[in-house]
Amino acid sequence: MRAALLQLSVTDDPQANLPVTLSLLREAATKGADLVLTPEVTNCLSSDRAHQRAVLRHEQDDPTLSALREEAERLGIWLLAGSLALLTHDADGRFANRSFLIRPDGGIAARYDKIHMFDVTVSETEQYRESTGYRPGNRAVLADTPFGAIGLTVCYDLRFPNLYRRLAKAGAKILTVPAAFNDTTGAAHWEPLLRARAIECGAFVLAPAQTGTHAAHAGRPRRTYGHSLVVSPWGEVLADGGTETGILLVDLDLDAVDKARSQVPSLLHDCDFEGP
Repeated sequence: MRAALLQLSVTDDPQANLPVTLSLLREAATKGADLVLTPEVTNCLSSDRAHQRAVLRHEQDDPTLSALREEAERLGIWLLAGSLALLTHDADGRFANRSFLIRPDGGIAARYDKIHMFDVTVSETEQYRESTGYRPGNRAVLADTPFGAIGLTVCYDLRFPNLYRRLAKAGAKILTVPAAFNDTTGAAHWEPLLRARAIECGAFVLAPAQTGTHAAHAGRPRRTYGHSLVVSPWGEVLADGGTETGILLVDLDLDAVDKARSQVPSLLHDCDFEGP
């Protein structure tokens, strides 16, 4: 199969972001992509909750999702909308950070709400409290495709290996990690964590990323790390998107999953133990 990872640098304006995403999607399809993946918050990257409430929409009304579904059908491809920021009907007003796997007929094969919230203090001047704006999901999601089962995750989930191991033991051959990884933590941890998840699970890891400088709120712009990565089941980096926007194309041989898992069958070796 041929996968295409779109590396984007989105703004806080969904209407401005959509044409850019669609243009890259069409280009990827002309280059033979069977599966195209976009990053986290493909429609809108913002930490301004009031602005988000003004521009975001519920799933059934979201123009980005509607356009991506229509384009996937027109092009006849599988499409992972890495995640979209969406309004919800929750009483506390928090948003959803939701990943969609879209079939070639435009139907939605799977939805996944990001489970782990990025509530961290990176430095004295850089803090994130994702849980104040987004409500976490509570269910791991595995989707069947002609390429093999795909396990859906998003960004900060990457730091929680039990999620990936559960997906792999349930049959996932491909693990998706769309992200808007902070540039500070990205430089230190992004590649090692992605390679670790691939090795632990004996699975391909596809990680499309946001890159560059995004809308400033409270006087401080947000920077994302880029470096969309494709990692083999043996832990090799097959492709790295660098820091520019664009398309990362890679051909995957899914037989490599079975080979890696037969060489190191660690998924069969989990055991109970006592302590500490």
